[in-house]
Amino acid sequence: MTKRRWIRLVSCALAAAAPLGAAWADVTLKASHQFPGGKGDARDEMVQIIAREAKAAGVGLEVQVFPGASLFKPNEQWNALVNGQLDISSFPLDYASGKVRAFGATLMPGLVRSHERALRLNDSPFMKEIRAKIEKAGVVVLADAWLAGAMASKRGCIRTPADVKGLKIRSAGPTFAAMWQAAGATIVSIPSNEVYNALQTGVAEGTDTSTGSFVSFRIYEQVKCVTAPGDNALWFMYEPVLMSKKSFDRLDKKQQAALMAAGRKAQAFFADAAKGLDEKMVKVFKEHKVEVATLTPAEYDAWIKVARDSSYAEFAKEVPDGKQLIDEALAVK
Repeated sequence: MTKRRWIRLVSCALAAAAPLGAAWADVTLKASHQFPGGKGDARDEMVQIIAREAKAAGVGLEVQVFPGASLFKPNEQWNALVNGQLDISSFPLDYASGKVRAFGATLMPGLVRSHERALRLNDSPFMKEIRAKIEKAGVVVLADAWLAGAMASKRGCIRTPADVKGLKIRSAGPTFAAMWQAAGATIVSIPSNEVYNALQTGVAEGTDTSTGSFVSFRIYEQVKCVTAPGDNALWFMYEPVLMSKKSFDRLDKKQQAALMAAGRKAQAFFADAAKGLDEKMVKVFKEHKVEVATLTPAEYDAWIKVARDSSYAEFAKEVPDGKQLIDEALAVK
């Protein structure tokens, strides 16, 4: 028997003995996100939970986590997921609104208002439409997450539209940018992991971002006042854990089931942790002698009026089903 024939026979025997999907029996997936790792950021912990649970399932899965934008830059992650270059990410969906304009609805001023309402939104026709658009683009949702956010400035507290007139403010997405601009602010377009340096160097004088990011990125070192969510949260953002559909479809059924089960655990963790992120931000900022404000109902309504005339109106005009998405979200009680 020739050496070549012997190798071929051994290869065939191994292939015949292997179970279906053996090519992916030992799979290493790469997860990337922009948030700090190992410092208590709840979004990183969601991804770490998925990594731990997937490995513990014993189906030949391992997830390597690359936090702090160490593998992909924040704005590169969506294309990497769609193309299958990146397997998993904790991703602020509005970052992809330039690719799928409807995603802007997941960072719309005043559309959520509270954590309780965010949980109800997850089971609404609004989120059914959003998830369908995510999957159509080539991405799968492993875990839902809504983060409340805040506004902060080097000048002082942001309470009314007049407080941002002439302010150079970093906006997390186009819907908030439209509202800030309508109130007279100038927009600085950068991801959240660059906000600290922008504030430090004077490129920006204010920012909106999630309460988790306000703590993780130490924004308390650069601002005089933060407007916390309180009972009238203007800022909520959908930041799910996503997976490339190309990567997901390559897995066998047991591996897929293990990842979805891990996603449910990560989602449950975050649902419990979400309010705590707001409380932690308030505590940390007060400890660092930063003034903490919240919006009164009247101040909230003043912002909603600006948002309806700018963010809502532009979104309804630019996105084919934009008005329907806004109406579906506002219909959730």
